[in-house]
Amino acid sequence: MYSIRTEQYFDSAHFLRGYEGKCANIHGHRWCVTVEVSADELNSEGQTRGMVVDFAVLKGDLKELTDALDHCLIIEDGSLRQRTLDALFDEGFRVVSLPFRPTAENFARYFCELMQKKGYRVYSSSVYETENNCARYMP
Repeated sequence: MYSIRTEQYFDSAHFLRGYEGKCANIHGHRWCVTVEVSADELNSEGQTRGMVVDFAVLKGDLKELTDALDHCLIIEDGSLRQRTLDALFDEGFRVVSLPFRPTAENFARYFCELMQKKGYRVYSSSVYETENNCARYMP
């Protein structure tokens, strides 16, 4: 089996509702997302002959996904009162609400599934919330 890996970064804030500790408060990360895709055989024809996929295309597809979360507040659906959301929107802040708790573990699965929807055979997806703390998802 062959595999290639790329990574992208995004900066955002989040908090963990129901968590007892510092992460219950809004805080930010420079998230690093890595995706490794695989193939049993290399492409045998055309521009991508001898490749799993074109690195530029893979990197661009992942960048599209990470850019959607760059410089925003990421929240879990239902984790803030409507009046709080309204105040944030009135101030012009960008809030992205997702149907899961915004942990590195859940983000690893999230990015894996989104890349799979783009047609990639994802071997693993990893999300670093710090340079030392990483969650990995393998479908």
